Amino acid sequence: MRKVAAFTLFLILNFVQIAFPQIPEKELHHREQLWLGYFNQTRLTDKFGFWIDVHYRMTDNFVGRPFQFLFRPALTYFIKDNLRVNAGYVLAKHFPPEGLSTTRTEHRAWQQIWWNQKYTGLSTLQWLRLEQRFNERILNDVKNEGYNYTFRVRYNFSFFIPLKGTEMKAKTPFAAVTNELFLNFGDRITYNTFDQNRFFTGVGYQFSSHLNAQVGYMNVYQQEASGTDYMMTHAIRFFVFHSLDLRKKDTTIRN
Repeated sequence: MRKVAAFTLFLILNFVQIAFPQIPEKELHHREQLWLGYFNQTRLTDKFGFWIDVHYRMTDNFVGRPFQFLFRPALTYFIKDNLRVNAGYVLAKHFPPEGLSTTRTEHRAWQQIWWNQKYTGLSTLQWLRLEQRFNERILNDVKNEGYNYTFRVRYNFSFFIPLKGTEMKAKTPFAAVTNELFLNFGDRITYNTFDQNRFFTGVGYQFSSHLNAQVGYMNVYQQEASGTDYMMTHAIRFFVFHSLDLRKKDTTIRN
């Protein structure tokens, strides 16, 4: 009976191992980065304008080596003063990891709906963005012909709290909190539909109605393509936000 029981247990354990294979352990890696960015939104007419943002990022002990460069222009259509849509292009340069030498170029098309709201003692900003991504193929540190195509959805929610007074006006310090969720889609996406989450908290200063700057800590939690490797980025983020209104002012004198 003991031999039968032992043999039965052996069969059960083997069946469980086959039917329910062991889930690989998650590996979490850490790095420190510096993110610098400039955002410009310019209004040309009541309905049209443009958007440009430029980013430079460094990595490894914050400033050890270059990490990424992004240039992102777009056309803007104003549905209302606080509601607009964008459509544009991104040129991204992903600099090689340490020990490698090939920079990867990425081209993106992107579309976005952007809206903000103001309350007493609080302002909010949201956007929903769709990206079509074309990444150069690189194998063994050598560029190959063609591109890998995927697309990505991003949702950003931010809120800003004035630290003096009850509204975001000129010469006002403020607190800022932002969270942005990224999801990947496409035939090449197998294990990392969840791409990353970016959480930022910091302080800012509203220099004028058209210009503010923000600095603080950003945490990026990202799943790699393997599905089992994750990257935790601890970043110092400094962004400048600049808006311009170039519409002609109505100077007509009315009696």
